[in-house]
Amino acid sequence: MTKPQAMALILFGATFMSFVGLLMRLIEHADGFQILAYRSISLAGIVALVICLRRKVLPLKLLKSLDLNDLAMGLTLSVAFTAYVFAMLNTSVASALFILSISPLCAAILAWVWIGERPTKTTLAAMGLAVVGVGVMVQGGIDLGRTTGNIYAFISAAAFAVMLTLARRSRKTDVLGGTFLGGVFCLVIGVICSLTIGTGLSVSAYDFWLSLFMGGFTIGIGVAFVTWGTPYVPAAEVSLLVLLESVLGPVWVWVFVNEAMTFTEIFGGVVVLIAVAAQAVAGGRRRRVRTV
Repeated sequence: MTKPQAMALILFGATFMSFVGLLMRLIEHADGFQILAYRSISLAGIVALVICLRRKVLPLKLLKSLDLNDLAMGLTLSVAFTAYVFAMLNTSVASALFILSISPLCAAILAWVWIGERPTKTTLAAMGLAVVGVGVMVQGGIDLGRTTGNIYAFISAAAFAVMLTLARRSRKTDVLGGTFLGGVFCLVIGVICSLTIGTGLSVSAYDFWLSLFMGGFTIGIGVAFVTWGTPYVPAAEVSLLVLLESVLGPVWVWVFVNEAMTFTEIFGGVVVLIAVAAQAVAGGRRRRVRTV
């Protein structure tokens, strides 16, 4: 696969993932745990299918190939996915996505503490800038009563950062096994919580099929495309390309369901995106210098 083809796949994947906010807004009555349960069926199914096709293995061999790293990443992703659903339900799509976009920066700090990868001055500066942008959005969220949703977004971002650090430590280029387990764990969480502390598993046919579509279309196919193209593109450029999700997500809900961004979301979000983009560009330059 050529680099331009891989970049196109990553952009397609980010575009697919950008629709999750819109689909969440189109849900009529299903609650968070119901959405999580039904969304995870198709998520896990699509990812499993992609793994089998990509690795050319049967489902049983896929299950046997899962290891402790996959288990750890799956557990972490289940927290991230669960918090992501409730973030989308309790704050604006723009705030949720902009806060989530700081995950790579958080992962860089975690890698410093956990596996001794000291961040550069650029990373630390980018992190400081991102904190300013997120702080602006959080203050705006407090004024609008969206604090709970923003907290869920922080939890999701932190969990994604832990998963990225685990993947970095394992040195795996294919983390689809962990993504598959994340979907399975979310299915279990959604079913158990719906039956114990929720409103049960009964939903309308519309919400059921939309949730299935969401899991397969936005995350399943999106993650598959991104991970397919990632080995052929430098990591710094991948970080830039997947920012398309955070850019397009608020646009879809604005165009189709009239959920406009506030000034604080626009200002804070732009600051966060600049910080993440600057870190990615700086990382790409460092790698090119080392290869010269």
